[in-house]
Amino acid sequence: MEKKHLGILDQFKENQETRTIDSSRKLRVGIIGTGWIAGAHITEYKKMPDVEIVAGADLIPGKADAFFKKWGVRGVHTYPDHKSMLDSEKLDAVSVCTYNQAHAECAIYALSHGVNVLLEKPMCVTLEAVDICRAEKKSGKILSIGFQPRFDPNMRMIKKIVESGALGKIYYIQTGGGRRKGIPTPFGTTFIEKKTAGIGALGDIGCYSLDMVLNAIGYPKPLTVTGYTSAFFGTRPDYYPDHPEYAKLFGVDDFAAAFVRLEGGIILDFRIAWAMHLDTPGDTILMGTKGSLRIPSTECWNGSVGGPMKIYHDVAGVPTETVIPVLEDKSQGLFYQKIRSFLDAVKNGGKSPVPSSQILYNQAIIDGIAKSSRAGREIQIQIPEI
Repeated sequence: MEKKHLGILDQFKENQETRTIDSSRKLRVGIIGTGWIAGAHITEYKKMPDVEIVAGADLIPGKADAFFKKWGVRGVHTYPDHKSMLDSEKLDAVSVCTYNQAHAECAIYALSHGVNVLLEKPMCVTLEAVDICRAEKKSGKILSIGFQPRFDPNMRMIKKIVESGALGKIYYIQTGGGRRKGIPTPFGTTFIEKKTAGIGALGDIGCYSLDMVLNAIGYPKPLTVTGYTSAFFGTRPDYYPDHPEYAKLFGVDDFAAAFVRLEGGIILDFRIAWAMHLDTPGDTILMGTKGSLRIPSTECWNGSVGGPMKIYHDVAGVPTETVIPVLEDKSQGLFYQKIRSFLDAVKNGGKSPVPSSQILYNQAIIDGIAKSSRAGREIQIQIPEI
C-alpha cells in the first residue's frame, strides 16, 4: 500500500513539471471586467511569455485605465463596454471577469466575434447557459469555465479513486461546504445585489462543491431537484457593522440546500453557506457498493481538501480505513494552470480544459435549486438541446 501511494505521488509530480512555452506566436488577450478577480487573471497572464494583453473593458469610467496602471501593463486600449472592445480589437482570447449577471451576454458576444473565451465561474445565473453553449458550438471556438480547483492534485485523486472502481457503484453523495461568517462584501455589493450577482452562495462557492463530486463521477445528467434557499444573515444590518445599509441591498441567497436525483440512480445531498453558526455543514461523502470516501471539509472554500481523505472498505472481510495523504500542489498554482490550459487549447486546437458541456449540468442544478425554492416543491430539470 505504501509503495502504491508513493507511485501516485510521483505521478502527480511528473505531471506538474515546468515546461517550455513557445513564445514565437503571441496571443492577443483582452479582459472584460476589471474588478478584483481580474487581478488574479492579469497576475498569471503577466507570467506567460506568449501573451500580449492588448485591451480591457469596464462599465465604470476610468476603472479599466486605473486597473492596468496598477498592474504595470502599458499600451492597453481600454473601452467602456465589451461590445465596443470586441468590435474594435482583433483578439485571440478574452477573460470574462464581470459580475455574474453579465457573464452570458459577454461570453456570447465574444464567441460570436470569433474570440476564444475563458469565462469566470459561475458560468452564468440561469439556464441561459444553454445560449452560451449554442454560441460556442456555432463559433467553433474554445470556451473554458473558470474552475481552477479541477487542477488541484487532491481533486484529481478523488476522480482517480472513483474511476479505479475502488468504491464500486456510487449511489449516494453528500457535499457542500461554507463559511461561518463570509458574505463577500470587502469590495462593495456586487456579490450581494440581485441586479449584478443574480445568485449568492450557490454561484460563488456552491458551483465548486458540485463540480468536485460531479466531475469525479463523470457528470451524470441531473433529473429532479428539491431545493431550498434562505437569506437570514445577509439581510441583517448588524451583520455589516461598517455598512448596515448593505442589508437592504442584499437580494441573493446566503444558504442553499438541495436533494438532487441524477442519472444512474445517484442521489446528491447538497448544502452550501456564506454564513451560519456552524464551522461546517459537513464533510463530503461518496458512498459506493464496494467502499465509501470521506473528504474533509474546509473552513472556507480554498479549492482543495480540508485534510487527509479516507476510504472505508472491507479487506478480507475486515472493515478497514485507508488514509489518502494530502497531495501538495507542485505546479505554479491552480489559477496559473487554469489559464495556461486554456491558452494551450487555443494555441494547439485542443479541447477545452473545463468544457461547457459539463458545467451546463452544474448550472442546471443551481438553476433548479433556485426554481424549486421559489416553487416550494420538487421540479424536473429540463435542459434544452444544444
